Amino acid sequence: MIRMLTSDLMVPHGFFTRQGGVSTGAYDSLNCGMSGHDDPAHVSENRARAARAIGVDPTSLMGLKQVHGTHVIKVVAGWAAGDTPQADAMVTDRPGIALGIITADCAPVLFADSTNRIVGAAHAGWRGAAAGVLEATVTAMQALGAETIFAVIGPCIRRNSYEVGADLYHTIVSRESADVAFFDQTRENHWQFDLSGYAAKRLASIGVNTAIIPHDTYAEEDLFFSHRRRTRRAERGGGHQISIIRNAA
Repeated sequence: MIRMLTSDLMVPHGFFTRQGGVSTGAYDSLNCGMSGHDDPAHVSENRARAARAIGVDPTSLMGLKQVHGTHVIKVVAGWAAGDTPQADAMVTDRPGIALGIITADCAPVLFADSTNRIVGAAHAGWRGAAAGVLEATVTAMQALGAETIFAVIGPCIRRNSYEVGADLYHTIVSRESADVAFFDQTRENHWQFDLSGYAAKRLASIGVNTAIIPHDTYAEEDLFFSHRRRTRRAERGGGHQISIIRNAA
């Protein structure tokens, strides 16, 4: 059975787990990532199941070629699979369109102004979050007329599982020294980083009320795919979960 997590956002949405799909092996079972070596027919079926779970036709589910950047797409109509744009966030005011973000440790962030019927979705790894992808998403929603925006940070790798090196540490702290609070040093030039807390702080600083769904993609193997877990085990294949938000009709 398909399993997804939801929040208090007043629009249809879901942070999907790895459960409830048709993929097998390393991609078991609701793999929605299209960049691996899973059977494309399985991925298409998995994405269709996720779309239908929040009440949208699979053809209305839009995705991106995510690159850890800050570019935001304004979605006014769907695009063909071969025309997928390169970006890390989307916004729309069009009814019925669903925005899908793929992750396997990075933070999926869903946004909504339910009064003005404007939604957004962003892929926030540490590079994108540090560069401002979340603020860029909010700005794009405001350009469409959004006023009161709420955000939810979905399941991602959590502080206790996320050891990072000096490059990440210095990139974050050099921007704002107070952000050292999101690090716990474990040994020389190694820290544990609170990605979801950092993302929530960035959003709070621009007046966006934000909730965090406190699941750890690395630690909860039965529920989530994890790029870092796969890398540490030297596994060749592995899937990605999807998070979707749909603009209400």
